[in-house]
Amino acid sequence: MEENRNLPHPVPTPNLPPNSKPERMDFPKYSIIGRPGIGRAGRPINLLTNHFKVSVNVPDAVFYQYSVSLTSEDKRAVEGKGIGRKLIDKLYQTYSSELAGKKFAYDGEKTLYTVGPLPQNELEFTVVLEDTFAKRESENLRGGESSSKRSKRSFQSRTFNVEISYAAKVPLKSILLGLKGRDKENNAQDALRVLDIALRQTAAKRGCLLVRQSFFHDDLSNFTDVGGGVTGVKGFHASFCPTKGGLSLNMDVSTTMILKPGSVIDFLVVNQNVSESRYLDWAKAKRMLKNLRVKTTHRNMEYKIVGLSEKPCNQQFFSMKPRNRKGQDEEEQTVDITVCEYFIKHHGIELRDSACLPCLDVGKPNRPNYLPLELCSLVSLQRYTKALSSMQRASLVEKSRQKPPERMRTIVDALRKYRYDEDPVLAECGISLEKQLTQVEGRVLESPKLKVGNGYDCIPRNGRWNYNQRTLLQPFNIKRWAIVNFSARCDTSRLSREFIDCGRKKGVQIERPDLVIEEDSQMRRENPVRRAERMSKRVFETIENKFKCKPDLVLCVLAERKNSDIYGPWKKICLSDFGVVTQCISPFKINDQYLTNVLLKVNSKLGGINSLLAMEHSSSVPIIKDTPTMILGMDVSHGSPGRSDMPSIAAVVGSRCWPLISRYRASVRTQSPKMEMIDALFKPLANGDDDGIMRELLIDFYRSSNGRKPTQIIIFRDGVGESQFNQVLGIELEQIVKAYQNMGETRIPKFTVIVGQKNHHTKLFQANSPENVPPGTVVDSMIVHPRNYDFYMCAHAGMIVSKEHHCCLDC
Repeated sequence: MEENRNLPHPVPTPNLPPNSKPERMDFPKYSIIGRPGIGRAGRPINLLTNHFKVSVNVPDAVFYQYSVSLTSEDKRAVEGKGIGRKLIDKLYQTYSSELAGKKFAYDGEKTLYTVGPLPQNELEFTVVLEDTFAKRESENLRGGESSSKRSKRSFQSRTFNVEISYAAKVPLKSILLGLKGRDKENNAQDALRVLDIALRQTAAKRGCLLVRQSFFHDDLSNFTDVGGGVTGVKGFHASFCPTKGGLSLNMDVSTTMILKPGSVIDFLVVNQNVSESRYLDWAKAKRMLKNLRVKTTHRNMEYKIVGLSEKPCNQQFFSMKPRNRKGQDEEEQTVDITVCEYFIKHHGIELRDSACLPCLDVGKPNRPNYLPLELCSLVSLQRYTKALSSMQRASLVEKSRQKPPERMRTIVDALRKYRYDEDPVLAECGISLEKQLTQVEGRVLESPKLKVGNGYDCIPRNGRWNYNQRTLLQPFNIKRWAIVNFSARCDTSRLSREFIDCGRKKGVQIERPDLVIEEDSQMRRENPVRRAERMSKRVFETIENKFKCKPDLVLCVLAERKNSDIYGPWKKICLSDFGVVTQCISPFKINDQYLTNVLLKVNSKLGGINSLLAMEHSSSVPIIKDTPTMILGMDVSHGSPGRSDMPSIAAVVGSRCWPLISRYRASVRTQSPKMEMIDALFKPLANGDDDGIMRELLIDFYRSSNGRKPTQIIIFRDGVGESQFNQVLGIELEQIVKAYQNMGETRIPKFTVIVGQKNHHTKLFQANSPENVPPGTVVDSMIVHPRNYDFYMCAHAGMIVSKEHHCCLDC
């Protein structure tokens, strides 16, 4: 999301020794190892990082944890962080003396902390809140009391009961003990949580939107429109973290998505990409608006949307009780009136833009409360949690990019502006912050040499290399292939000629295409799935009749560069239904550089090898060259935000053809939604067989490595946090061992698990240069974990892709 793309990755690497007696078939006992030392390879580099040193001037301070129970007058539990914070603030204002003046660190839910104890372990208070009362309009629009009684009721008092009970002590010194490795009771994380809660509380009092440890101010200068009624808002992440150099505050720029505040009608028009409100899809609008908060312009009151009216404002009737009108039985009568008529008669407002549009319903299930759309505006800082489109993502990246000096300046200015160490709870325990970035020493590793075709070496420069005047190491010759063209502007004859010529230069022999199929112009009006189905039917029927066998490749030309609707259906049909390798492209212009990039993808997909590490080519990779070693890469992908019903996808790749380390086989399984631990590594069947991932990969390793079995396995695990390390060891690693044993093996391999973490907020900057840190930068001191064996690595160059960059759609 910013120009400083080469974000460092902390890599905790627990080394896992085998059981000393594997023949007993017992499971090994694994543990997370400490740091064996500091690396020395590479040239030194002076760096700055967005960690700010923290001093603890009252180390003997003790946090007292209390459980909080909030109930209303009718004994119902109060839920919602917003009202919880209001109640605790009012409690402190009202009963400060009874609480001995103790300041609170409140998490917004059921826990608060104080420095030192409260006067009693069990306390109970009655708290009265006066909130803006949004009932005035609602009773008008659903037949409430007369307007003479309503006119004086713009506020309402509500009474709540607050119970506070002692739960535990959290000594601040546990953080200092943890830094030294002497926190036997593991209280350091609890104490750090208290400090982070104090940070969040400070931000909440300033009216910020809170997203975990990030906070976002309602400031238009921080807003970035990304299209579709969605706005990116820039804020800051702040959290305390233990490091080898001591306690530090990690602060970074952060971005989240919100709905664009302002007119509801304008939002819907932009969200649905229509020209006028009369073209809106109201079923879609209802789903989009549900549970959003709006503020009315005529009364400045806030409501939550529950739905839309069935009819437009000028036809939607409701019953109301007119002033001083009674029937013969002395009971109040009601009259039916439209929403439009009501606002003309009672507010002097003639609806112009929304008279023929549905109303917002902000009432209750059986008591609707209607508001015209044109009188409502979306409240600011309402999160948008759905997945962004490719166009929205591109817009966000482009608009939120920052150069390293600008990012450093933004972070330091924010720290000085928000003055965290002046928070009452933090100040009471003597927390103070340095106001400058931490200096740290790093190392830049030497770029590894690559081996390409004809025995030539290739040495990357600044993390990049090219194939100018070079050939591929092991090219795959393409004998039968086809071109499918969905784009009216592409000259397929020229494309095939230049693709063949590019292949010849890189050592790939490509025959002329056996089939070129152009999409009919009339078909382009149909939906993407139908277009893909019709084209695939033409292609594969022709291929079957002509060749009686599958082609090596189908090259597909798409019209759209990044958001093609045909891409998904086409890939599914070709790969799943027909099992044919495809390459989708959308060339802005065809040149040698673009076609070379395409050729590299195609050669890899067909089983060729573009290049190898020089040490791999000569079978001299340390640790691996003499010992049959299998390398696993494991990750789990989850459904898009808001799609809790989508299954998670577990994927594992396993190396093959030992002693090579760049040839892999993939295995994929579905599992329960949002489940991070992979549960199909070992999957025993009723007949005793194993249908798990590991059996599949182990057999492939054995067959491709001349009958060698792995005696050591290196696992690269992505997507897990520090709190899940033991689950990786206890759940996933145990399954791998069971799969190995299920194949009749008694000697369990040695294991090393390396966890790669990308979703963190540590950034590295060059101390004496405005450029990004160079690729190969490593930091294993000062800001690393005080106990675990981890390090930060920027493996890639931080490059910006120009707007003219050609788009090659396949991975």
